[in-house]
Amino acid sequence: MADHEDSKPSPIISLLTDFGLMDPYVAEMKAVILSTCPKAAIIDISHLVEKFNIRMGAFLLASAAPSFPAGSVHVAVVDPGVGSERRPIVIEARRNLYVGPDNGLLIPAAEAEGILRVFEVANHKLMRGDVSATFHGRDIFAPVAAHLACGVQPGDCGPEVSHYVKPPYTQPTLDGRKAFCEVFHIDGFGNIITNLRSTHISKWNLSADQKFRISLGNRRISARCVRTYSDLKKNEFGLLTGSHGFLEIACREENAAKRIRARTGIAVRIEGA
Repeated sequence: MADHEDSKPSPIISLLTDFGLMDPYVAEMKAVILSTCPKAAIIDISHLVEKFNIRMGAFLLASAAPSFPAGSVHVAVVDPGVGSERRPIVIEARRNLYVGPDNGLLIPAAEAEGILRVFEVANHKLMRGDVSATFHGRDIFAPVAAHLACGVQPGDCGPEVSHYVKPPYTQPTLDGRKAFCEVFHIDGFGNIITNLRSTHISKWNLSADQKFRISLGNRRISARCVRTYSDLKKNEFGLLTGSHGFLEIACREENAAKRIRARTGIAVRIEGA
């Protein structure tokens, strides 16, 4: 029996925060996790989320989560409302569990796989003994995640809730061959990633070389539908599905966001030329 237990794969816990790498905060969260669940395998998604930027954290989590094996526990902490009335929650989704603040941060990732139930974290037995008002990552989210990874059921965390905070952006809408969305994220290459998933526009039957008119705020550009960046000519704008399933605007070997002064949160309209 012991050999069988030892052969079980280590439970996986991911961490995503805006804590940075200078302070001890991330190490403290890991130490708390390992104190409760010593066999946990902890994977860092990122700790360089822009401070307080829930939108960026939501994008990074939604991008990374599908690559994890089923049964993973994802802890995300971008929490400008720490210590306030905002609730700590656990989301039970079809593949994985999500632990963090009820501020919309967890929702895009959880919705992509299908939300089953949401629970408020209210069981103090699963928290650290002395909960700081300013560090719920260490005192609530980390220990709760560790308990979940080691077999505690989500329903043991607290009461089920039916209402929770939605993501801090407008949901994409379609009107025939027009799509209205927002800039979700700008990556390190300057690619402009929208919150429009390829599944939203599957009926468009996108094909190579289709032309589109794109409005970003008060800027207007033309873009060609391509499969990958190298299909574009130098300095040409293109529209493509990125590796995480979101539609993005790119410019070959250029920073597209700088060229058209794009920023996260601005409205985007995409229509066939």
